[in-house]
Amino acid sequence: MGWLRFVESGRTISCIKVPTRLIQFQLVLKKLKLSRAWLNTFLWWRKKQGRGYPDVTTRRFLRLLMDQLHIPAYCLVDYDPHGFDILSNYRFGSMQMAYDAKLMRVPEIRWLGVFHSDLAKYQPLDRCLLSLTSEEKKKAESMLLRCNLQQEAPRWRVELEAMLQRGLKFEIEALSTTSISFLSQYIPLKIQEGGYI
Repeated sequence: MGWLRFVESGRTISCIKVPTRLIQFQLVLKKLKLSRAWLNTFLWWRKKQGRGYPDVTTRRFLRLLMDQLHIPAYCLVDYDPHGFDILSNYRFGSMQMAYDAKLMRVPEIRWLGVFHSDLAKYQPLDRCLLSLTSEEKKKAESMLLRCNLQQEAPRWRVELEAMLQRGLKFEIEALSTTSISFLSQYIPLKIQEGGYI
């Protein structure tokens, strides 16, 4: 959403003219041309569809945005091992498609939240805090062994360790229990204050 315009298969699509319309397209990288007027930030927030895991088209489109427009990209995910895995897929690429990682990873992506520090700062209701399942604990432990976390994203590793140590998880929506417009304040504030990693 925003001042993004692109040409795909001969048709020009302007996202600002129809901000509430979902636009579907088949991504052909060689034919897709992007342009912008006032787009200076790209926030990718994906819930439910495909359990949030990025598909090939989405990742290639995001890579194309970064290559052609050179804008910051932020990712907002749930505070749980699955959210962390989704975030890692965007930055490092998936383990299953490591051979094609250069075309589909976004090393510039910044993690906007949510973090374990948000628990103390925003104090979500107790009913919104859930215990990690044994499967999720194993998933977190497995991710901690990945060398890219140690070498390229040590602060991400600290967040994952804190999650595992506390044994707690919560969804983004848990922070919205005090106000329905919470995220519309949380997101720009995090960006302005540099509260991302």
